[in-house]
Amino acid sequence: MIDSDKPALHVDGLWKIFGPGSDKIIGTPDAELSRADLKAKTGCVVGVKDVSFDVAPGEVFVVMGLSGSGKSTLVRLLTRLIEPTSGNVELNGTNITKASEAELRNLRRNHVSMVFQHFGLLPHRQVLDNVAYGLEVRGVGKAERRARAAEVVELVGLQGYEKSYPDQLSGGMQQRVGLARALAGDPEMLLFDEPFSALDPLIRRDMQNEVIRLHREIGKTMVFITHDLAEALKLGDRILIMRDGAIVQIGTPDQVVGAPADDYVKEFVSDVPKSHVLTLRWVMRPPQGDEGAGGPVLQAEQIVREAARAVLAAQGPVRVLDGDKLVGVVDDEDILRVVVAEED
Repeated sequence: MIDSDKPALHVDGLWKIFGPGSDKIIGTPDAELSRADLKAKTGCVVGVKDVSFDVAPGEVFVVMGLSGSGKSTLVRLLTRLIEPTSGNVELNGTNITKASEAELRNLRRNHVSMVFQHFGLLPHRQVLDNVAYGLEVRGVGKAERRARAAEVVELVGLQGYEKSYPDQLSGGMQQRVGLARALAGDPEMLLFDEPFSALDPLIRRDMQNEVIRLHREIGKTMVFITHDLAEALKLGDRILIMRDGAIVQIGTPDQVVGAPADDYVKEFVSDVPKSHVLTLRWVMRPPQGDEGAGGPVLQAEQIVREAARAVLAAQGPVRVLDGDKLVGVVDDEDILRVVVAEED
């Protein structure tokens, strides 16, 4: 049973250092060295450095960074496909870092599913049997697992291709099979490791939309790894940005774009159209007296671009609410200030 008041995933002080004597580095001055200096001094390489975060039930949590930032190492530490050097990972209250081999097998079979960039489909099996493979490993009977696979095949839009083989499908359709296979076991959490990186841009966009649709329909907790900022902003409820194995910033898309933590993040988001990401909360101002009274109202979390038409069409300032509470007003100048800045 998932407790919605507790995090679905709790990560605390997670480290992964590759190399001899790596477990003796944590807690010493060497742990504070840069990645390059530590390697030069000890021969060890930091993959993940003192990472802590929580993921709420039903949240899409995106981990992003450039190549070598540690993001793919991090996602593998979550289910101990790579053994952590130090730290704790808890899934719905169960401490993964202290789990036995049998408990880990149960976790991977029944509670967490992964979707990788390389689909890993079985070439000699039809779509339906590829999707049902995880259930077969669990020992589920043939009729039951095929019935469940058929449900998930329809869910991901592959109906009519149940008897096709992987080499008869496009890259996007193969990734849909991988997604269906991950969903078939009804896991508590889905982990995506750059699943769309090898796809053409149009197919990639379609698959991003598919993840959004599926999340809306089934509400699974998702941890999504990507190096693509646009993908992170599109998919993430919150985004964790990594550099050299460490956390640089964690925030909602509008927080990352509107208040970058440092010059590294600022450079990352410099080309992002801010009106597509920032909410009215970032552009509103305090109301003066009864300013905007009797006119239209908008919610503070509405995206600037989506609110622009209503604001520009209004005869005066528009009131901005947080629920039922008045928190500010916006007018056409507030909106145009953001839009014009994008064109500079």
